[in-house]
Amino acid sequence: MIEQLLAAEVASYEAFEDPPGVTLLSEEEALVRDSVESRRREFTTGRHCARMALARLDVVSDRPILSGPRGEPLWPDQVRGSITHCRGYRAAVVARASEIASVGIDAEPDQPLPDGVLEAVALPEEEARTKELLRSFPGVRWDRMLFSAKESVYKTWFPITRRPLGFEDALIEIDPVGGTFSVRILPQGARGIRNAPEGFTGRWTAGKGLVVTAISVTAAERPLDLNPDRTPDIHRGVGTA
Repeated sequence: MIEQLLAAEVASYEAFEDPPGVTLLSEEEALVRDSVESRRREFTTGRHCARMALARLDVVSDRPILSGPRGEPLWPDQVRGSITHCRGYRAAVVARASEIASVGIDAEPDQPLPDGVLEAVALPEEEARTKELLRSFPGVRWDRMLFSAKESVYKTWFPITRRPLGFEDALIEIDPVGGTFSVRILPQGARGIRNAPEGFTGRWTAGKGLVVTAISVTAAERPLDLNPDRTPDIHRGVGTA
């Protein structure tokens, strides 16, 4: 599913179940040693997908794929990537930094968000649009799609700026027919970041009980002279690993 959403420069690998016999490197194992079994499985398969995607990019590395302070995967030098996992799906995408400045993906079950979550993550305009989409195009859970798109935005934004971004800092409009969505970064989200991206364009798909979103930013599109002038604060995790 994921490969149809991304540029040719991006390599991907996905799994709809946890393959037997897949193991972690010892340093990776330490990250989930005390986790519940479901978390261990999704993490292990996610790292397996990442290694398979790197191989498709012809990047050979025997280093563990560890996690940064906000949960983001720490990729080999000059590689950009993203990992996602939900019930019944795991995927990873990678690209060379010389071609892709950042990439973010997210997958969610094509099911209603729990009560109260839409109101918590959506701006008023987004909430109104989402409810209209649910009425007009009932074949997709657009509330879950919006949530997924917000996650993909954050995963794309953070590697470029190294700064947090809240759900309320990006305004998303989903095209239910064209399979795309547009993102506008609001002023409070970009405050203190010189030449911060003004927005992104992403793509979405739905099928096999899933909604999946993806954004990629080419190296040519990356804003130059990014120079955040404030210290990053603690924020929600990137959620990529």
